[in-house]
Amino acid sequence: MKPQGKTPRIVGLGSALVDILVHESDDFVRRIGVEKGGMTLVDMPTLEKILNQVSGAPIEVPGGSACNTAVGVGQLNGCARFVGKRGNDDLGRFFEKALVERGVEPFLMTSDLPTGRVLSIITPDAQRTMITYLGASADTRPEEITAQCFHDSAVVHMEGYLLFNPDLMAASLNAAKKAGAKVSLDLASFTVVEQSQTLLEDIIRRDVDILIANEDEARAYTGLRDEARALARLARHVDTAALKIGARGSFIQNKDQVYRIPAQGSGQAVDTTGAGDLWASGFLYGLVNGYPHEKSGRLASACGYEVCQVVGADIPADGWMRIKEELEE
Repeated sequence: MKPQGKTPRIVGLGSALVDILVHESDDFVRRIGVEKGGMTLVDMPTLEKILNQVSGAPIEVPGGSACNTAVGVGQLNGCARFVGKRGNDDLGRFFEKALVERGVEPFLMTSDLPTGRVLSIITPDAQRTMITYLGASADTRPEEITAQCFHDSAVVHMEGYLLFNPDLMAASLNAAKKAGAKVSLDLASFTVVEQSQTLLEDIIRRDVDILIANEDEARAYTGLRDEARALARLARHVDTAALKIGARGSFIQNKDQVYRIPAQGSGQAVDTTGAGDLWASGFLYGLVNGYPHEKSGRLASACGYEVCQVVGADIPADGWMRIKEELEE
């Protein structure tokens, strides 16, 4: 799908957030009253109250689902841009500088609100539960997202969290199509799907070209537990659908062709933060550079595996070397 006459740029569109990573027990997650594995939106006082209860020193890294995907593309030496809104504060400046250092072109608006942040609670099974204060990212206005944000782009990759702002989602989809880009949508979280079912069905039918979901998200969207049937349902209105099944790998459907992609590596997961986001990095990088779907899926699996071997969504240099070796093979 490498477009003729266009740079195969991938643009991530979503929340500009800083990840705050902590290790805690399942009991801690129950005690603060959120659903394990999900994403809960909170205000700043609530986030600070929970942060005051954590037992260890948090680690801060740039994050946000679509941002993680853009960073992965940049680290693969792809052409990457991230569109979002940060606060006019030290955390926002840290976020923007970190994008540049990771090979991503920042296309950032600023707000007087604080930069958004996510408390990512990592439990002993490597699962992550997210407590999110959107801050400045929630201040993005529909009129700020124009076709100029996506000029010279092959794919605009949107995170499902945008569904919480229907007007912003509609403006973003319209701008991407005006720019001539394909639209990739990651369903992001089963809680997002459950709360946005009607809107989601409509935009997938009308505007989405590439749809990416994990098992929980696919089940919430389709109501189906059978993987083959769920994949077919995901693919019904799009060119390409991907169903990620964790340590067992993934399935990709392009039109009537289904590919079974095995998982990469054999190490035990340390943290699943960013696993789906980096999977999307490899997959979309492959597609825009004209790789077959199966090869794109293998690259996606390699990216997803490597990010699970570290805490957070920042794959270190040796991990990227192994991924690039996979790419060369």
